[in-house]
Amino acid sequence: MNAKQEFVKHTSGREVKCAIVTRYYDDTVVASLNVGHTKDDYKEFLRLLDFEYDSGYGIWTLEGTIWYADGTSSDRREYDGAEWWEYMGAPIIPDSLQ
Repeated sequence: MNAKQEFVKHTSGREVKCAIVTRYYDDTVVASLNVGHTKDDYKEFLRLLDFEYDSGYGIWTLEGTIWYADGTSSDRREYDGAEWWEYMGAPIIPDSLQ
């Protein structure tokens, strides 16, 4: 699975307000997208997510939250090694993303 393609597909049709995604694998990479981001910020965010990983059974690779302009959100979920984005209501945006 490509993390960038998965993110773009999952957010299709929704306006992303901000997001944070942490990749755990050989190293830890944090991709964050602040409120009021520019197109260049979004491109850089997606560049950091442009990698292949196994979304099936194995180690938990991605953790994160996506906040949408409509007040809803998606959280990264994991069960028994399988991972996915789950769409849900909106939690509070952390100060670090403001």
